[in-house]
Amino acid sequence: MGERTDGPTVRGRSSGTSHPALRHLGAMHLSGAILLLTFLLPPFWMLDAAYATPPDDPTADAPFILVLVVPLACASFHMMVQIPAGLLGAWLGRSRTTLVKYGSAVVVASALTLLLLWSLAGNAWGGIVPVWADAMVRGSLGLAGYMWVMRARPGSVRHGRS
Repeated sequence: MGERTDGPTVRGRSSGTSHPALRHLGAMHLSGAILLLTFLLPPFWMLDAAYATPPDDPTADAPFILVLVVPLACASFHMMVQIPAGLLGAWLGRSRTTLVKYGSAVVVASALTLLLLWSLAGNAWGGIVPVWADAMVRGSLGLAGYMWVMRARPGSVRHGRS
């Protein structure tokens, strides 16, 4: 009876907030789903590679390979570029607006994508640029979803209300 609380709490935490790690986890899943949805329209460079072999070649099973390569490329890009970029963008812009967080994430993703493609393709800068541009368009859409989940919530400290 003598116990007094200052608001709705559940075991010492406010019931209206979520743990930051859970918000990052949800943001990662949303950004991965958005990235996968962007691959419903296959990249032009992947289609060019799929139809580079002549049809009479017995190893010309490129349409079947695309079914495996697209999800693998999507998952690899998501784990090696998009998740670290989202985490770093949220951290670098932690006390700023969602647009600044998004811009920071896109800059980090741009550098990570360029580094990843350069390590895979060697010195072929002419071949990297179209693939990099395609990856950045797809990745930036997923990062927009990531930052949408990580945006400041009404009633948070960022808005000055409790």
